Amino acid sequence: MDVVFRGARVIDGTGAPAFLADVGVAEGRIAEVDRRRRLGGRRVVDADGLVLAPGFIDMHAHSDLQLLANPGHEAKVCQGVTLEVLGQDGLSYAPVDGAVLAALREQLVGWNGDPPGFAWDWRTVGEYLDRLDAGIAVNAAYLVPQGTLRAVCVGWDDRPATPSEVDAMRGLLDQGLAEGAVGMSSGLTYTPGMYADTGELVALCEVVAARHGYYCPHHRSYGAGALDAYAEMIEVSRRSGCPLHLAHATMNFPVNAGRAGDLLALLDGAIAGGCDVSLDSYPYLPGATYLSALLPSWAAAGGVDATVARLADPATRQRLRVELEETGSDGCHGVPVDWATIQISGVRRAEQAHLVGLTVAEAARRAGRAPAELYFDVLVAERLGTSCLMHVGHEDNVRTIMRHPAHTAGSDGLLVGERPHPRAWGTFPRYLARYVRELGVLGLEECVAHLTGRAARRLRLADRGLIREGYAADLVLFDPETVADTATFDQPGRLPAGIPHVLVNGVPVVRDGVRTGALPGRSLRNHGAGGVH
Repeated sequence: MDVVFRGARVIDGTGAPAFLADVGVAEGRIAEVDRRRRLGGRRVVDADGLVLAPGFIDMHAHSDLQLLANPGHEAKVCQGVTLEVLGQDGLSYAPVDGAVLAALREQLVGWNGDPPGFAWDWRTVGEYLDRLDAGIAVNAAYLVPQGTLRAVCVGWDDRPATPSEVDAMRGLLDQGLAEGAVGMSSGLTYTPGMYADTGELVALCEVVAARHGYYCPHHRSYGAGALDAYAEMIEVSRRSGCPLHLAHATMNFPVNAGRAGDLLALLDGAIAGGCDVSLDSYPYLPGATYLSALLPSWAAAGGVDATVARLADPATRQRLRVELEETGSDGCHGVPVDWATIQISGVRRAEQAHLVGLTVAEAARRAGRAPAELYFDVLVAERLGTSCLMHVGHEDNVRTIMRHPAHTAGSDGLLVGERPHPRAWGTFPRYLARYVRELGVLGLEECVAHLTGRAARRLRLADRGLIREGYAADLVLFDPETVADTATFDQPGRLPAGIPHVLVNGVPVVRDGVRTGALPGRSLRNHGAGGVH
């Protein structure tokens, strides 16, 4: 054996009760699970009092660039994450052509940054996955982003796709799935993906279903139209036959306080009717996005240059102010914006750095200006490259949704900006500390199943997500009494406590609480009926 965890409290990812065992790892695999506890190996880790679990699976990650630019990926490996699902919210960097890539780099700088000197040496999904295989700390799977497909085949115009354009998107999607993508994502409050109607989404999801993938939408509203938006996604799943995984599923804004039960009733009805539905969530109340996402869809048509030009026009600003503050724009989920809940978390230009940490309301008050006018000016000065937190969540909704048996975990974490959301550094230990140990919302075995085995089932992982002999040795050893997130909104980059060992493909990436620098991760690719491996 290369490594033996001796006397561990094994929680295997199925939800079954924990048991004591030695677990041996050899050649990247779980070689033996010995309840008699008699294993020996080249390296023995005393796991007395500690929990050994499958590595955690982040079902909604935004590490598409940062995983390549900083492959050691400390933020995730120190949480025990051994697999991330990238390509989220309908916007990422493959498949692209040169013009679309240039536009996406600018549009997504608030999510992912734009690392200086970075080598953009791919265009297809397969080439991007090959780039991941060159050396990363965790494993990664990829969703073909529907908004990117639309950018390549249709552009940034707010109009229906023509039949030939739909066929072009279907072909590009099929190629990406054949090259290894595990499904398709959408961001239906982001341009240009939001311009797709239900029929267009069904046509694309038919391709996903044929390739044994799943559909992961950020749907059209988490606010005033939330239940209708969820219902549309269920309809897409029904009509296309495609499995559905709802991204960062929640009910936000005052209009949805206490309404998580309505969402779960809708999902349970769909599941009872034969739909294959799962969901993920993060254990925090605020959300995070780029500041320009609040704009109505018509204002964002045509890309960054067109949007900035509109924001510079006084008459258009007045129209925008009314939609934002009075009627509720579709970009702000149909809810009139409360500037006191919108907190600037990252800027791209140094002259705007004084705004980081302030809400738009606070910044406007300090400047003696109307909040909407300050908001517009910041977007113009930053060419839309500003990120923000949205303090719009409800604790009761978060707790209710995480109890659902189809629930998994996704950090939705951004790794750039001066003060990003702490969920990128704290999601998984926070589940274990706050919602298991402190509040008892989930039992420990049940929570681990949400973070591992259930996610693996959605991804159709052939040999991961459980502690079983012959499975890949993606493992995390943690102390159930001390595991904790330490990242805060003021200090979001603080690493968690109580996670001394993490293995990816049998290789220690965290040993005795210290990053080893190893890069054993790789892309996990869809092989159709053969699963993902």
